[in-house]
Amino acid sequence: MSDLTRLTLKSALEGLESKAFSSVELTRAHIEAVEQARALNAYVLETPDKALAMAQASDARRAQGEAGALDGAPLGIKDLFCTEGVRSTACSKILGEFRPTYESNVTANLWRDGAVMLGKLNMDEFAMGSSNETSAFGPVINPWRGAGETTPLTPGGSSGGSAAAVAAQLCLGATATDTGGSIRQPAALTGTVGIKPTYGRCSRWGVVAFASSLDQAGPIARTVEDAALLLTSMAGHDARDSTSLDIAVPDFASFVGKSVKGMRVGIPKEYRVEGMPAEIEQLWEQGIAWLKEAGCEIVEVSLPHTKYALPAYYIVAPAEASSNLARYDGMRYGLRVDGANLTETYEQTRAAGFGEEVKRRILIGTYVLSAGYYDAYYLKAQKVRQRIADDFDQAFEKVDALLTPTAPSAAFPLGENADDPVAMYLNDIFTVTVNLAGLPGMSVPAGVDAKGLPLGLQLIGRALDEGSLFSLGGVIEQAAGFTARPDRWW
Repeated sequence: MSDLTRLTLKSALEGLESKAFSSVELTRAHIEAVEQARALNAYVLETPDKALAMAQASDARRAQGEAGALDGAPLGIKDLFCTEGVRSTACSKILGEFRPTYESNVTANLWRDGAVMLGKLNMDEFAMGSSNETSAFGPVINPWRGAGETTPLTPGGSSGGSAAAVAAQLCLGATATDTGGSIRQPAALTGTVGIKPTYGRCSRWGVVAFASSLDQAGPIARTVEDAALLLTSMAGHDARDSTSLDIAVPDFASFVGKSVKGMRVGIPKEYRVEGMPAEIEQLWEQGIAWLKEAGCEIVEVSLPHTKYALPAYYIVAPAEASSNLARYDGMRYGLRVDGANLTETYEQTRAAGFGEEVKRRILIGTYVLSAGYYDAYYLKAQKVRQRIADDFDQAFEKVDALLTPTAPSAAFPLGENADDPVAMYLNDIFTVTVNLAGLPGMSVPAGVDAKGLPLGLQLIGRALDEGSLFSLGGVIEQAAGFTARPDRWW
């Protein structure tokens, strides 16, 4: 394995700038790493020819002094992002061999800045899952293993391929999406950095929809600064997305390394849940101590409606999924299973095309939107959602950011929660509130458990205040000195 794949995004860009190596050399090293790591099942489609062509174009631009912010950097793209002419399936059978004739806004922004595409990354089908086991292409294997163990572990979900690829050094960074924790939870389970920006910061145009009022794109990277560099490129206004915010994108990397002295950080008492592993409790206390040492004031805050967040989320998200996924009917693109009549064609196409978890959520969503239950479920869930947002507003009158654990456990074995949807949904217990309120949230690797598996801490900020998260995240990253890497077994 080439040393070039061990570089951070920042150091790779510096190496390209100083001509220590070319984008073609950097890209070739990553293509070889991807080929050698197929046992992880992180990529569902490799695009080596396209990657090398993009790398050659990047080297030509750099030679002419026209390099962009990410010029020559090889990235992985979650299969939820539509990529022009390249198969995009949301890891579902129902999209078949769908090749979009357009590019998602987020990936178009990355290519504008000179990034290189290595391929499409595995994920839970339609981003519905917390363990990357619902993918039509099979589960992703976490590159991390417990000390002395060979049990395959989940990388988290839905962005499991993105997190595993970054952790295993199969790309310099990756795009991901977060509807209820799908960037932050896999980042925590793989020792990587993941940020879900404020809702509307990144355009949803060209991203296959799951729950439109919750979905948000963001990066997974190796360091806080790398995540900042990627988000600066990914974000921006897009007139084609009515929820896209028409505001300037800051230079997020400029916030990393800033002093956090005098910042007030809130600790929500409702996040001290029963049965939380002692290791996660201890890490949380350690995170509080690190921020205190950096000059932060620690304040206990209350988010009283937190206990209703998961039930509200699992009404709102499936309702929106039921509506969004109605378009997959076998008529225009993707899978088609012919029946005796139109209704039978619809039924057989959707029965064959959707996996069990997606069907479950469509049924739940259709039920809560039906005539007799809309008020009792969907409307009530939206009212709870507003209360959760109000809780955050009140907390942010007293503090600048919140610190919590990211996930209730380290990576768990594949299949462990497969037959228990409720146990699987509990993986999102610390993350869903952030999506319901539309706030930015970041997971930073901060330690390991007794088995040597990574654990993350989550920072939650005010709307549009990703900058504070990058500053605080940089402090935690430096204090934690997290340098652990998975032992290469693949």
